[in-house]
Amino acid sequence: MTTTDSIEILGRRLRLGMIGGGGESLIGPVHRLAARLDDRYDLVAAVLSSNGERSRAEAERLGVPRAYASVDDMLTAERARPDAIDVVAIVTPNDTHVDYAERAMSRGFDVICEKPLANGLAEARRLSAAAQKSGRLLCLTHNYSGYPMIREARAAVVAGELGRVHLVQVSYLQGTLGSRVEDDPGRMPGRLKWRLDAARGGPSHVLLDIGSHAHQLATYVTGDRVASVLADVGAAVEGRSAHDTASVIMRMGNGARGTILASRAASGSDNRMSIEIYGDKAGLRWEQSSPDLLHVTRTALPAEIRAKGLASLHPLARRASRAPSGHPEAFFEAFANLYRDFADLVAARIAGIAPDPLAAHIPTVDDGVAGLAFIEACVRSSERGGWTDC
Repeated sequence: MTTTDSIEILGRRLRLGMIGGGGESLIGPVHRLAARLDDRYDLVAAVLSSNGERSRAEAERLGVPRAYASVDDMLTAERARPDAIDVVAIVTPNDTHVDYAERAMSRGFDVICEKPLANGLAEARRLSAAAQKSGRLLCLTHNYSGYPMIREARAAVVAGELGRVHLVQVSYLQGTLGSRVEDDPGRMPGRLKWRLDAARGGPSHVLLDIGSHAHQLATYVTGDRVASVLADVGAAVEGRSAHDTASVIMRMGNGARGTILASRAASGSDNRMSIEIYGDKAGLRWEQSSPDLLHVTRTALPAEIRAKGLASLHPLARRASRAPSGHPEAFFEAFANLYRDFADLVAARIAGIAPDPLAAHIPTVDDGVAGLAFIEACVRSSERGGWTDC
């Protein structure tokens, strides 16, 4: 039997270096937990702050053995070590992703990068070219594609259970910006300040922050691309300069119709995300509020509810489940699935062997480029009016 587990392939855990994710970071602790959940990584090096003194102090607090004052210090020093890191995790504001990822891959490190890949399409394409030139792997942490029942939905579409897909609907609603939080900057978390700053968070806050997730979810499950969009993007809250809401009508590559509604101005909504996909044979519905269930509908037949952990699920979904049915798995485990799959892919590349095909269903640099093409098409459509190709 072919060995595909990264630990068995290399005889050790992968050595991980992290850029960002210290202090009040929301997503940094998630990445660190995801890296450890399946015992595939050791976090051995880090630059946890742009301030060198704080970076070292934070590393000491977290028990990271090798603390560095700057990204260049870490990449240069680690490259020279016999026990150098294998993978760099980038958990920083949007405007730094491309630069840090390029530098890491040029030094020979594989990369796990927070989404979005970049703030603009040209940058994303530049990073894609850099990844191809370096031969390194890049995983983009669109974590919703790590949920077992999202993977079951993807596998069901591939298996033809829905027939020809003709309708896609994604909704992602948050209430963080339901009022003008900008009026009291002293109470705004730092992670929100940079996101609302177009120079750091990008030209369309809602699309880069959560619309990118909605787009990736639609394309991941259907296996299709968004070909063109008719979009209305802007601020639902009066007086706000940053985009907080996007309504998008879309046409998929295979001719299917669809919509995406993404808003951070849905007062009281606590990260409500759902996707529905319908074909000429059946339909699927998944909601993040009950992530372990996938609803299957068929014309003139009883509805079916598939639950995480069942032996009857597709292999892709079974791989993503750690516990039996009835034992909840959600946000952290979905992140961990991406980290585990990436570990197995990296280990296979290092060893020069074929990876487990089931590990290859993770978001990559190509997904990041497609997401930026979608976002820029939405902004152009909204500004100029009319349908716009992605």
